[in-house]
Amino acid sequence: MNIPNPVRVVVAGATGKMGREVVKAVTSTEDMELVGAVALEHTGSDVGKVVGIQELGVHIATEVVEVLDQTKPHVLVDFTAPKVAGRNTLAALERGVRAVVGTTAIPREEIERIVQHCESNGTAAAIIPNFCIGAVLLMKVAEEVAPFFDKAEIIELHHDQKLDAPSGTSLRIEERIAKGSSRRSPIHSIRLPGLVAHHEVIFGRPGETLILRHDSINREAFMPGVLKTIRKVMKTRGMITNLEEVLFEREDT
Repeated sequence: MNIPNPVRVVVAGATGKMGREVVKAVTSTEDMELVGAVALEHTGSDVGKVVGIQELGVHIATEVVEVLDQTKPHVLVDFTAPKVAGRNTLAALERGVRAVVGTTAIPREEIERIVQHCESNGTAAAIIPNFCIGAVLLMKVAEEVAPFFDKAEIIELHHDQKLDAPSGTSLRIEERIAKGSSRRSPIHSIRLPGLVAHHEVIFGRPGETLILRHDSINREAFMPGVLKTIRKVMKTRGMITNLEEVLFEREDT
């Protein structure tokens, strides 16, 4: 499947902490073009000025549907809130626009509708809890380590404005440990100012422990994964639920 160059991108949640980084990353990438920005604040302002870069000629709007209809993008990137991300994604898919979603805790019934839409219409969406490459590697290693230890516990630490607890990433880590060991592991959630995103797994057996930890120091760390996923959804079909599918699976043609 040929990828258009540039890929036209709309960012929903463009003035949020992650959305700002997505705007910067897309505008600094040669094979992508930012064509729309959606947020609940700074309406009408140039999104480039709001996020601290040069003017882009892209003005912030409040309605995703309106921006999709006006700009005709190839991909919607959503970092909003659980109560709206599912609706935004379905609105995009209904218009033939592919979706990359970093919002977690979307209601399961909405995710099921998104999956059904992708399968029935031959389009693609990615709903991924963590776009940081190191976090994906932690999940992969945790699954491989799990059979060799008797127990594991997970600690996830995030900034105090994160809405969901436990984090989507920690839930995915727990799933991977269960896959490797057929047992469940408790998750401990911490929310404090000064944190970004941190995940730790402590494995134990008589006489020894093994600790795996990944730290996201700033949100720029997530951007290579976001950009890779934008390219991936442009050349595949169906639902992507893990960055590992982007990094390691053979691309569809």
